[in-house]
Amino acid sequence: MKKTFEMDDELRPEYDFSKLTVVARGTGRRKPTETTVTLAPDVAKLFPTSEAVNEALRLLARVAKESEMRLEQ
Repeated sequence: MKKTFEMDDELRPEYDFSKLTVVARGTGRRKPTETTVTLAPDVAKLFPTSEAVNEALRLLARVAKESEMRLEQ
């Protein structure tokens, strides 16, 4: 035998929850100090992990800085 429940809506009409933000909870949520970016599919194939992206960007930043230092001399 299947039980059915009727929900009586006792909330006042002035309560509007549609504008509330949803807070992600649990292990899947990102840390407040992390920045999330979306990679194009072709770039994502080259850099499958965030560590790979960070390593490539650090190398690029180092090369750019060294190149800038050489131009200043």
